[in-house]
Amino acid sequence: MFLTYMETVTKELVSWMRGHESSVFSISVHASGKYAITTSSDTAQLWDLDTFQRKRKLNIRQSVGIQKVFFLPLSNTILSCFKDNSIFAWECDTLFCKYQLPAPPESSSILYKVFAVTRDGRILAAGGKSNHLHLWCLEARQLFRIIQMPTKVRAIRHLEFLPDSFDAGSNQVLGVLSQDGIMRFINMQTCKLLFEIGSLDEGISSSAISPHGRYIASIMENGSLNIYSVQALTQEINKPPPPLVKVIEDLPKNKLSSSDLKMKVTSGRVQQPAKSRESKMQTRILKQDLTGDFESKKNELPDGLNKKRLQILLKGYGEYPTKYRMFIWRSLLQLPENHTAFSTLIDKGTHVAFLNLQKKYPIKSRKLLRVLQRTLSALAHWSVIFSDTPYLPLLAFPFVKLFQNNQLICFEVIATLIINWCQHWFEYFPNPPINILSMIENVLAFHDKELLQHFIDHDITSQLYAWPLLETVFSEVLTREEWLKLFDNIFSNHPSFLLMTVVAYNICSRTPLLSCNLKDDFEFFFHHRNNLDINVVIRQVYHLMETTPTDIHPDSMLNVFVALTKGQYPVFNQYPKFIVDYQTQERERIRNDELDYLRERQTVEDMQAKVDQQRVEDEAWYQKQELLRKAEETRREMLLQEEEKMIQQRQRLAAVKRELKVKEMHLQDAARRRFLKLQQDQQEMELRRLDDEIGRKNLTENQEALAKEMRADADAYRRKVDLEEHMFHKLIEAGETQSQKTQKVIKENLAKAEQACLNTDWQIQSLHKQKCDDLQRNKCYQEVAKLLRENRRKEIEIINAMVEEEAKKWKEAEGKEFRLRSAKKASALSDASRKWFLKQEINAAVEHAENPCHKEEPRFQNEQDSSCLPRTSQLNDSSEMDPSTQISLNRRAVEWDTTGQNLIKKVRNLRQRLTARARHRCQTPHLLAA
Repeated sequence: MFLTYMETVTKELVSWMRGHESSVFSISVHASGKYAITTSSDTAQLWDLDTFQRKRKLNIRQSVGIQKVFFLPLSNTILSCFKDNSIFAWECDTLFCKYQLPAPPESSSILYKVFAVTRDGRILAAGGKSNHLHLWCLEARQLFRIIQMPTKVRAIRHLEFLPDSFDAGSNQVLGVLSQDGIMRFINMQTCKLLFEIGSLDEGISSSAISPHGRYIASIMENGSLNIYSVQALTQEINKPPPPLVKVIEDLPKNKLSSSDLKMKVTSGRVQQPAKSRESKMQTRILKQDLTGDFESKKNELPDGLNKKRLQILLKGYGEYPTKYRMFIWRSLLQLPENHTAFSTLIDKGTHVAFLNLQKKYPIKSRKLLRVLQRTLSALAHWSVIFSDTPYLPLLAFPFVKLFQNNQLICFEVIATLIINWCQHWFEYFPNPPINILSMIENVLAFHDKELLQHFIDHDITSQLYAWPLLETVFSEVLTREEWLKLFDNIFSNHPSFLLMTVVAYNICSRTPLLSCNLKDDFEFFFHHRNNLDINVVIRQVYHLMETTPTDIHPDSMLNVFVALTKGQYPVFNQYPKFIVDYQTQERERIRNDELDYLRERQTVEDMQAKVDQQRVEDEAWYQKQELLRKAEETRREMLLQEEEKMIQQRQRLAAVKRELKVKEMHLQDAARRRFLKLQQDQQEMELRRLDDEIGRKNLTENQEALAKEMRADADAYRRKVDLEEHMFHKLIEAGETQSQKTQKVIKENLAKAEQACLNTDWQIQSLHKQKCDDLQRNKCYQEVAKLLRENRRKEIEIINAMVEEEAKKWKEAEGKEFRLRSAKKASALSDASRKWFLKQEINAAVEHAENPCHKEEPRFQNEQDSSCLPRTSQLNDSSEMDPSTQISLNRRAVEWDTTGQNLIKKVRNLRQRLTARARHRCQTPHLLAA
């Protein structure tokens, strides 16, 4: 765990302190602001707030936990309370155990949880899980009262004394926050319930009281924050003190028992402790001595100190104890500690006169600079003269450095110093106080005329040998310890002691001063530390205070010590108001002129800044343009390289296309040749089949079954051939389709690649690219046109070849058709001759049957002659043939005609198919080229 030290005004982190292993639940700060104690459940640590370093650490046994550790107000005593109800008091500087409070009586023993101490540090209130409150007298170190709260109270969560303006720190009203969320305020002397805040419905979670006891801030259990006015709640607070004549009752001789200490809190009459039977209270009236010593009253200081006793102690030891010095100073100066008035001055913020304080006084410590700036601003807001006092930072700096952790005390010490020890300093403002310097010069002339004459001879005035010491209050010529010792004596004596100190310092330094002849040497002497014993100077001051004549003694011209008023600070107007007003007006005029000048300079600077910015922007623009030009050139080079690569890729692609086209043409040509050969074989087979069929026509009817079977086989073979041809066509078409798909995929991929390249390079193309593209397109168009012309030439050649082939095929078909008709005619003649011969034989047989005795005539030659006659007559005139023969011949002629027509149709269909296929193949390269 670590602690952070924050600046409340600037909200900046000043320092952080590490050391606790568990969470810190209590922080207590010393009255001087120099030390702080942080408490956790296992340890308590003492910190030095000047260096933010840990000074001491309280280690305890694990079985005994720490309840709270805190400083007692207005003292160097640390009070530590443990969970076993043991309470110890320690010395802050040496951490020596001063005393231990005795254990409370067993009849009212409670575990202490919460504590509160009066402002004078004399009474300790403790409470816990009980309705009893224990009041301890820390001076007598004994329990002097036990207060029983109402029965509604079962546990006490918080205790806090209510400050009073007239009780001198011995607070009589105690606020008690119980477990029911109600905070009750009781009078410890009368045990009377004065008032209460909070309720059962709206309970209080925590509460705090303002330093002057005027307001109470409470955080409610519902999360709201309530502010209560004490004056509106009760009239028992801030009452004027009672008359000086009081009745004092003697204490009983025997010691009070625990039961005698108990008092109950009532809301009406006061219940006093029960009187012992063995003793009777004796009373006597003390009358005030109206003719008492006024000097004794004047020497009485707050907090029980006496000025005469302190002066005797100071003369004996030469200085006050270090650990009590701040406490004694506050008592000697009778500081009122006006928190509200000081907060009002601080809330006004930094004065305009000290906004640039760090430029004139470059202090290394930022914290010290902020404290000095706030203190000077508060003084300037208090009185306008201090905003124009040039030596005010020099005057205030040693006190700011000494009280940097308590700015209120620092401000009031400086204000008290100005009112008392700086009397008449501002009558000749803005010049040095001539009247004060004249007092010093008169005293010096009385006690050391030689030294004064030496100053006069070398033109050294009091503004050089006295004023530097006064405006810096000796902080430049003394060390810290010497300065503190000197101001122990200054604050303990009349305000003229400071002026006498200047004279004593010069007299004690007369030897080195008499040896100085140059003005620079005198200036150096009064602005730097010298080898001088401060104790000798202080003794010399006391000697001068006693031996100086009354007519030139400064105490006759300076007023006695006057403390700051309580509540509000006094009005400081001991200065020439018209000069200050005139200077204020002049300063305001100069400030306005300076503001005008600054505005004009700011305008000029803004214009110069704009010009510089414009120049920078122009340079940046030119640089950007140069970078863009270089980038454009780089992109152009890259574009040219990419174009060259693309041209090479296109050339390679064109070569690949040409190779693929050549391969495709070879494949198509091979397929075409195979297909043509297949068709030729089929045609030959068809012709052979037809020849076989024609031959089978001449066979007998017994062979028709065999012919039908052969025709069936031929049909099956033809179907098989057709199927194979169909499968071959499908194979060719599948190959062409696959080739087309491959080409399509390649084309799509190439198109996508080209499109991606074009899309990427489109935004950075220029006129040169367009011209190159135009040239390239022209070249491509020429190449495509050349390819188209070449394809058309090849197509014409193919068509011509096909036409020639078609003509050859037609000629061949016509020759075959002629031979077929000749064969048909020969076959018809042979059939007619055979039928005629058979008919002749049948007729001869019939005649022989009818006339068996008839003699046959020789017929062989006649038959030959007659056989020729029918053929000739058949050729010449078919009408002379036998009707049956004529029918047979006609039937055969019809069959041959039908067969020839079918053959002609097949040949024509074949020619059309070949022509369509040839045209398709001729168109395919054009499509590929496109």
